[in-house]
Amino acid sequence: MRKNGLFSLFLLLTVSATAQNTDIRAAIDAAADKIEPRTIAWRRDFHEHPELGNREFRTSKIIADHLRSLGIEVHEGVGKTGVVGILRGAYPGPVIGLRADMDALPLIERTPVPFASKVKTTYNGQEVGVMHACGHDVHVTTMIGTARAMAASRKQWHGTLMLIGQPSEELVDGAKAMLADGLYERFGTPTYAIALHDTNTRAAGTVAITSGPAMAGVTSIDVTLRGIGGHGAMPQLGKDPIVMAGEFIVQLQTIVSRQEDPHNPAVVTIGDIHGGAKRNVIPNEVKLELTTRAFNDKAMQIIVDGVRRTAQGVALSAGVPEDRQPLVTILENESTAATYNDPALTARVKSTLIKTLGSHDVFDEEPIMASEDFGLFGLEGHKIPTVLFWLGAMDPVKFAAAQAAGKSLPGPHNSRFEPLAEPTLRTGVTAMTSVALSLLQR
Repeated sequence: MRKNGLFSLFLLLTVSATAQNTDIRAAIDAAADKIEPRTIAWRRDFHEHPELGNREFRTSKIIADHLRSLGIEVHEGVGKTGVVGILRGAYPGPVIGLRADMDALPLIERTPVPFASKVKTTYNGQEVGVMHACGHDVHVTTMIGTARAMAASRKQWHGTLMLIGQPSEELVDGAKAMLADGLYERFGTPTYAIALHDTNTRAAGTVAITSGPAMAGVTSIDVTLRGIGGHGAMPQLGKDPIVMAGEFIVQLQTIVSRQEDPHNPAVVTIGDIHGGAKRNVIPNEVKLELTTRAFNDKAMQIIVDGVRRTAQGVALSAGVPEDRQPLVTILENESTAATYNDPALTARVKSTLIKTLGSHDVFDEEPIMASEDFGLFGLEGHKIPTVLFWLGAMDPVKFAAAQAAGKSLPGPHNSRFEPLAEPTLRTGVTAMTSVALSLLQR
């Protein structure tokens, strides 16, 4: 196998701990500049051909083929479309799980890039666009680049690297599916699990990290308000669920503002409403889809209880009969616990990132209310220390201009989210390989 810049990076990272950090940094910078331009081509290909959760057949095959070409032991179809690569070093040692999520979102892309997605598919009975609006194309490309570096230098480290191509993170059921399919029973339980996620809150070339709770837990809730339909000109003969839905939406806002402890951040958002088909017909029911966020079980239970009471309250005030009471359904497959960064492991990872990238390019990050299912790889009870760190992905010039204007660039889940390939990919691969190596050093 031809030695490339990343192989040189690994040799540089294995120098004596007594070497000056400045010398290591300079050498790493020089090696990182030589990262093969194929990483950009890989990322463009993934971006141009996005796939929704549990449909990542093309993506998972490409990942599997890349890993297999490096002599890595590959297992496909784990949790339906998941991929697992097992790479063993020259000596026994710890097991590091490195996760990259693969799925895209049902959005029509509106970026100006020439490789913008034009893919369309059917989702929930509707024709939708498909876009890597959360940067998972960056994640899988980073994992492939890291795998390439680790395979080239496997004689330099000990232990095992478990490369996890995870499906369906956006539905927060992919990690559950892989674990239910015997991920750890079949391939070994990691000593640590590591992931990264690109972000619009940092410029490309930088990273950020949070110690402790990093991302909120999510509970997805469906609420069906059932009334009695009828003619729009005679509302007194029915029970209008659309009016009930309006009252429900307004009252729902008091859960966070009046029922939660102000010290516990929480979010209740209604993202979808379906009701009615014609302007002069009162429908029989209205369906609402909610996403709720909190960092602990107590705060989440307050939300769930509040949603139930609010739905029952509006039904009671509308005089809905007993057999038409509201239905409140918790979607367990679209719910997950908070993402928790183990403080001790976070300190180790941050130290490595500072040594590799320099202290001026490594930031502390506040917890956010967005959610991830990566934390499940810690077996929910934090038995396996996990860390997810942030990878800056924004054009530094545009990012600086936006900050100066007090604005934000389009971020994840936005149809105009536009990560800058370089230096994002180079930084991602450099950061992840250095972290993996530091945890697998002889």
